[in-house]
Amino acid sequence: MPTDYAMLSTYPPTQCGLATFSAALLAHLPEPGDNIGVIRVLDGPPAENPPLVVHDLMNASAASAAAAVEVINGFDVAIVQHEYGIYGGRDGAGLIPLLDALTVPSVVVLHTILADPTAHQRMVLNEIIAATDLVVTMTRTGRSRVLDMYGASPAKVSVVPHGAAGTLAARSSSRRRPGGPRVLTWGLLGPGKGIEHAIEAVALLREDGLRVDYTIAGQTHPRVQAASGESYRASLQALARSRGVDDTVRFDDRYLPVSALVDLVGTADIVLLPYDSVEQVTSGVLIEAVTAAKPVISTRFPHAVELLSGGAGLLVERKDPVGIAAALRSALTEPGLHERMSRRAAAIAPRLLWPAVAARYRELASALIRTPAGATL
Repeated sequence: MPTDYAMLSTYPPTQCGLATFSAALLAHLPEPGDNIGVIRVLDGPPAENPPLVVHDLMNASAASAAAAVEVINGFDVAIVQHEYGIYGGRDGAGLIPLLDALTVPSVVVLHTILADPTAHQRMVLNEIIAATDLVVTMTRTGRSRVLDMYGASPAKVSVVPHGAAGTLAARSSSRRRPGGPRVLTWGLLGPGKGIEHAIEAVALLREDGLRVDYTIAGQTHPRVQAASGESYRASLQALARSRGVDDTVRFDDRYLPVSALVDLVGTADIVLLPYDSVEQVTSGVLIEAVTAAKPVISTRFPHAVELLSGGAGLLVERKDPVGIAAALRSALTEPGLHERMSRRAAAIAPRLLWPAVAARYRELASALIRTPAGATL
């Protein structure tokens, strides 16, 4: 039976991870006969109206929220993307009355599950969990946090991994260019990404006689840009100059189209994720790197520990340039290690691709639609 899906989220042309995730999921979610409608979350007037957008939820507008509820209730099921700072109100509390007003089943996908929330953040997420029919986390770590810290019923929380397009895997290659081994970090730039520790690691390797070409690709996060401009990028560039590696550390400040990202990932030997955060229970960049069969070196944020412990990468401590340098040296010089990590990444990639992920969302939505109100799955 055809299904009508409503998606509540930021959405392209907004440039953020949530918007990218939503667009990718919707590209694979519908089967023949299904209908899709996007209720797009915005802070200001839209610059354009892309296909699939059926309503704009303007934060701080009660009338817009009421209209969004009416629109969503015309569908069979709602899939709601949650991130702190996306919805209006303190800690995104504006989402709560909207969920309470829905008469159709809802699935809330949690992109951030704080290990040490404030009292208000805990209250907001508790109420969101209570107001929805099903919660999705993208890792087992995330599910454990929801159960242990927020008291959700195990039957209410499902794990569905973050998806990957597979485009990078299909078109990446081992093309070599002049210079040293190529290390890549990509994604929206901002404090907390730990790039300064990676630059220090590159400098340590240089002092030890190993030249590494390191590319940091991606524009500054729009919210960081609005608050502090390019100050973080400028500080990183200054650090590279002061450490004498500005000739091998390259910044690409574009929001990369797929074609450019394919080329960049294809020529990388290692993907490096030096993130400072211990809160990151999911990472789209990590998923894309693994499905491209690229060995990953990452700090021990929860998603990386879960995905890489089987051999697809190496884990290092946060804010540890010496540890990052040691891991890079091992991956680039230890006989057979790079190839073993690549093979392990390729082995786990199929279950992370968007078609498999979207199929799981279809199963969950179908079960919700079939389940009488008030019952549990």
